[in-house]
Amino acid sequence: MAHIARLAGVSAPTVSKVINGHTGVALDTRQRIEDIIREHGYQRADSGPVSVPIVEILFQALDSLWALEIIRGVEQAIRDRGLAVALTEMQGRQTPGRAWTEQLLTRRPLGVIAVSADLTTRQHAQLRARGIPLVALDPTGEPAHAIPSVGATNWNGGLLAARHLLDLGHRRIAMINGPDSYLCCRARFDGYRAALETAGVDVDPSLVATAPLYVDGGIAAARRLLDRPDRPTAIFTGNDLQALGVYEAARQLGLRIPEDLSVVGFDDLPFVRWSTPALTTVRQPLAEMGAAAATTLLRVTAGEALEHDRVELPTNLVVRHSTAPPPTDTR
Repeated sequence: MAHIARLAGVSAPTVSKVINGHTGVALDTRQRIEDIIREHGYQRADSGPVSVPIVEILFQALDSLWALEIIRGVEQAIRDRGLAVALTEMQGRQTPGRAWTEQLLTRRPLGVIAVSADLTTRQHAQLRARGIPLVALDPTGEPAHAIPSVGATNWNGGLLAARHLLDLGHRRIAMINGPDSYLCCRARFDGYRAALETAGVDVDPSLVATAPLYVDGGIAAARRLLDRPDRPTAIFTGNDLQALGVYEAARQLGLRIPEDLSVVGFDDLPFVRWSTPALTTVRQPLAEMGAAAATTLLRVTAGEALEHDRVELPTNLVVRHSTAPPPTDTR
């Protein structure tokens, strides 16, 4: 600490404030100290401040059962350890702001699970220097090799969905996907494409749409696909919320599911079995993913070596009543 203070031209107590996440340090001074900490690879000593028995989960948004399922899985994995869960929402952003980092360093949680979030290089260094481990859950991009991550077999899920529709006889199979910047969405599309190409069906770019992973995104994209004279006979969506949007767009156009249009979602959120008709979807084990992320985090905090940096849990197709053979006349 004294060495860092000399390099930064400040006092040791000022360095201590930055290391422990305390206020009272000018922004430019704080950044200069952080740069030196990162450059010299400073790590918190074992005798440093004790972490609070909290696992913090960082979400882009907390506005669907998707997030609730992950929270449930994390809580189930840590409840017997005397730990609690803290939640942070980034209001739709992929990268948390500087205020979150400073507040996190003050809270000193046992560790962080970042769900579909991208931390900056500086934020990674700040957490590492304070001895706060990080696990990425469903990362939007390829996580840094040193960061453990948990996900699902998204490619296989896309393959299963498209193959199911092909087996029913569909050939004009559209896909409404989420943002291309999301690793999971790219993998789902690649699985969909692989299934079609293996069956000798060309992927029609005009039948592939990108939309936000919400109901409104599904409605808008489905309207564009279904308003055309050569509309698809089936639509595979990036998640269940988009699939509900397809349901609404079909209702607006007077189309019946599955008689006129088959629909397959992704996630298997609890409510889709009660939709009308019950949704065929790819089950993503969200609660199990949350539990796996929490277990990985606990192993890291205990100093255990991980066999693999990346864990992928299996997806499987749940067939219900929203899929059927294509109509004989799609005019």
